Amino acid sequence: MSRKIIATSAAPAAIGTYSQAVQVGQTIYMSGQIGLDPASMQMVEGIDAQIVRVFENLKAVADAAGATLNDAVKVNIYLTDLANFARVNETMAKYFSEPFPARAAVGVKELPRGALVEADAVLVLG
Repeated sequence: MSRKIIATSAAPAAIGTYSQAVQVGQTIYMSGQIGLDPASMQMVEGIDAQIVRVFENLKAVADAAGATLNDAVKVNIYLTDLANFARVNETMAKYFSEPFPARAAVGVKELPRGALVEADAVLVLG
C-alpha cells in the first residue's frame, strides 16, 4: 500500500506536522481546514466568511487530488458555537450535490488560530 501526499498552494500550507491530504488507493483523507486565506495565511473575518473559506480550502485540496467535493463520503464539521450549524448547512449545499456525504457536526471549545469552524473530509474516487 503506497501513500501519495496531496499539496497545493491554493489552500493554506500546513501549520503543523500534517499534510493537506493523503491518498491511499482510491481514498483521499483530507486534513481539517479552517478559515485561513491561503495567500496571506490570515484568518478571514466572521463566521460566514470562515465557513466559505473552509469549503473553498477543501475544494482546492480536492482539486489538487484530481477529485471534487462530490467525491466526499464523509465530512466532519467542528464549530465553536453550534448556533452556527444552520449557516454551515446553507453554505455546504453550495459546495456538495445530492446524494450528500455522511456528516458529523461537533461543538468544540476552541479551534486553532481562534477559528470558529473547521471541516475535514474523506473522498473516494471512482
